[in-house]
Amino acid sequence: MGASNVKWVRLGDYIEQCDERNSASINYPVIGINRDKTFMPTVANLDGVDIAKYKIVTKGMFVFSGMQTGRDICIRIGLYDNEQPALVSPAYTTFVINDDKKVLPEYFFMYFNRAESDRYGWFISDSSVRANLDWPRFLDIEFPLPSPDEQQKVVNAWKAFREIKEQNEAKAAPLMQVCQSYIQELKHTYPLQEIGPYIEECNERNLEGKFAEQDVRGIATSKGLIETKANLDGVSLNSYKLVKPKEIAFVPDTSRRGDKMSLGLNDSDKTYIVSSISAVFNVDKENILPNFLYLWFCRSEFDRYARFNSWGSAREAFSFEDMKRCKIPIPPIDVQRAIVNIYKCANEAKQIAEEADRLSREVCSALLQHVINS
Repeated sequence: MGASNVKWVRLGDYIEQCDERNSASINYPVIGINRDKTFMPTVANLDGVDIAKYKIVTKGMFVFSGMQTGRDICIRIGLYDNEQPALVSPAYTTFVINDDKKVLPEYFFMYFNRAESDRYGWFISDSSVRANLDWPRFLDIEFPLPSPDEQQKVVNAWKAFREIKEQNEAKAAPLMQVCQSYIQELKHTYPLQEIGPYIEECNERNLEGKFAEQDVRGIATSKGLIETKANLDGVSLNSYKLVKPKEIAFVPDTSRRGDKMSLGLNDSDKTYIVSSISAVFNVDKENILPNFLYLWFCRSEFDRYARFNSWGSAREAFSFEDMKRCKIPIPPIDVQRAIVNIYKCANEAKQIAEEADRLSREVCSALLQHVINS
């Protein structure tokens, strides 16, 4: 706290616990809290569960769970901002700010939406197996309390990023749905053809060592080329395969990947390298756009097809020869291009939303640090 003029206060003096039960058994949606402090539909099996015991959450209320705080290094807390009420498990604690003229709910949430707060929660959690953060100990946490005007400035900056995120998510979702609907309809409009005649395996290696560690990419089950997480100390990259622009790479081994195939399209203008166990191929662009073929591979149906057609014992594999036998509808190039353009618009909106979400978290920490030091 040092020379800061901002006072630190005990949060228990500014919040009030709520315990409104769903005694009328109203069929509100049941939700839980993610580690990123957002709400999600419950994954619990509610068959035979008496929802009359569940707690009602309304707009402006907080939901808190101190369970496994130390294990996850995360204080699970969320600010509910939907107009429709929801239900949460009786195991959650629900509370409100007792005077929102002194403490803005969004400001309070921002303080806990930081890695620093999560680490502190881990530090003060108990020594049980689950390392819980008990409610009484949570109440004793102190937080910086500037003037309401200063709080509002911080909240406004944070909200600006959140609005960008939400607006672009709202754009991306229907566009993605339209894109997948068009792809689904193609199966009923055009005959299915094996892609073998339209793809060619590539086996160009990094023999001269032109490409270095920063050019290495991993292949994700989320269908993308990502910065590698592998420890490459002492590893020779000479045998690694080149993935040139518009080429597709995949991992033939389909075991232990959650029934998803690791595959990615190099949609950049750079050449990357991938592990020698990967398969790399290019596409006959006059008949199939690489991005269109990639969209087909992104479907869950393709993942199931690849798993079903994998072979082996301890390790199952889907080889390039198996890939060649995959059948898809091949519409005219202009139809393919239209679908790809819809996807690109959706993906651009999605990426903007993800970047805004990341920045909102960074800004959250930076703004609060400014408040603390002011």
